[in-house]
Amino acid sequence: MLGETGLYVTLDEHPDLVKKNLQSYDWDIDGMEKKGKLLFIDASGLRRAKSGESSLVSSYGSPTVDVSDFSELLKTINKVVEGENIHRIALDPVTSLMLRYVEELKRRRATVAFFDALADSGCTSLITSELKTSLMDRRFQLEEFLSHGVVLLHSLFHEGNIVRAVQIEKMRGISHDTQIRPYQFGATGIEVFPRDKVF
Repeated sequence: MLGETGLYVTLDEHPDLVKKNLQSYDWDIDGMEKKGKLLFIDASGLRRAKSGESSLVSSYGSPTVDVSDFSELLKTINKVVEGENIHRIALDPVTSLMLRYVEELKRRRATVAFFDALADSGCTSLITSELKTSLMDRRFQLEEFLSHGVVLLHSLFHEGNIVRAVQIEKMRGISHDTQIRPYQFGATGIEVFPRDKVF
């Protein structure tokens, strides 16, 4: 993160599980957390609560906050961003939040409000979303229209093998590779092979 302070908002798993999953990488998560360079907000309770029910959100270094809907989560994120001088936000996955809304109109309003709040924070935000669709046969999600950049990670079946491939769907204001490229997870994170083609 180049010395900048980051905030990880987990909507699916407890932060301890997230940190355990990241142990295989050469990242000093504990060290960054102790130095105050990486903070966590546990919003996993939101996925278990139906819209209108109360759930709990706990943030690193602050007491548990009672949340009746995601607007409380936005307030908590803004408070941490301002109080801790956050520059980067990772939110994983936004799918858990959107599944709380059965009605399409409410889901759309919540998604727009959420993306607007993240944009207003002044931070660079990385938001994950889960899509279960084929490579070319898929509908664009609202969060893709609202994002400045969309990067898709594919698992493709090719000649009897599973191939992991990355595709930059869009990246506003930046020239980028439009080809689907293979990638792998290594000790330092994702390694993309920009000279190789998938097919």
